[in-house]
Amino acid sequence: MSEFATKLTRIRHLLAYLLKFIGVIKILTNKKVIIFAEAIFEDAELLYPKYRLIEEGAKVIVAGTGEKTYKGKYGYPIEVDGNIKDYKAKDFDAVIVPGGYAPDRLRAYKEVLNFVKEMNNSKKIVAAVCHGAWVLASAGILKGRKATCVDRIKDDIINAGAQYFDKEVVVDNNIITSRKPNDLPAFCREIIRALAK
Repeated sequence: MSEFATKLTRIRHLLAYLLKFIGVIKILTNKKVIIFAEAIFEDAELLYPKYRLIEEGAKVIVAGTGEKTYKGKYGYPIEVDGNIKDYKAKDFDAVIVPGGYAPDRLRAYKEVLNFVKEMNNSKKIVAAVCHGAWVLASAGILKGRKATCVDRIKDDIINAGAQYFDKEVVVDNNIITSRKPNDLPAFCREIIRALAK
């Protein structure tokens, strides 16, 4: 990207944020995001992105693997909008995989892995936080990519071919990853920035 184009993009983003700040526009209107849910999800890692993206005007769908309701690690229930197998990657601009114990269950479903692969192949945003990176590894999309995750699974991410960084958020083109709940402000900021382009 040329220096002029980079400056123009920055100005456009600044203007959008200023207009959003004074309540004139929501910067993610017409964007559609799907968040995956399964039992024992990390409560904050599902709920924070959901409400933050809704606040910016995005249409957010929470999809599970068959149950109507899932409980988070700390007991917070989430009612899903539907089953992952009933949604198509072509209809979404981003997919978010929260952490907790849910990703270990999610990666056992071929529909989940195929959805993530399709999103990545279409250069759409694939975002994962904490243990959510397991799903990206199982989908086979981390080879040669930069990523982060909770430190307990960094060996898994490295073995999947990723270059691991211990940072609050790592952006590698369409893949956005973070380590833990404390990183959620940076994680959501980068998802919003990528969707607003």
